[in-house]
Amino acid sequence: MSGECVCHPFEPVWNATSRVLILGTMPSVQSRRSQFYYGHPRNRFWPLLARLFACPVPQTTGARRALILDHQLALWDVLQQCSIQGSADSSIRSPAANPIADLVARCPVELVVANGQKAGTLYRQHVQTQTRLPVIVLPSTSPANARFSLDDLAQAWQVILDVVS
Repeated sequence: MSGECVCHPFEPVWNATSRVLILGTMPSVQSRRSQFYYGHPRNRFWPLLARLFACPVPQTTGARRALILDHQLALWDVLQQCSIQGSADSSIRSPAANPIADLVARCPVELVVANGQKAGTLYRQHVQTQTRLPVIVLPSTSPANARFSLDDLAQAWQVILDVVS
């Protein structure tokens, strides 16, 4: 099956102080419904960031956006468009990248991190030659990545604190 052709439905979250760019692949079905990043209730992205920055887990889009911006982060996805079955990264076909180089030209990004292997692979294939920024691939916060506990994720993701703390 070729999957559904999906266009990225929302803008990146960033400001002029963003120093770490966190990239996923493409918003999940649940995220597209909720109109914001990491909207699946079992995705550990928001609890993970709350743990790293010692703050409450944000529950609203506004609070999630504030968490990103208050900690010098930027949030986007590698892909602007692709064919995908449901939310399965493994089914991604015909990928077209977001203009990430334009974003990093407008803010002082020092570190790019990929939320999972597929995001890292897509960044290297479609974006890295334009940004000239290496990527650190971190374990996915997806509920499909059950082999990593929240503690394991927090240990791996602490690398972002070296830049923003």
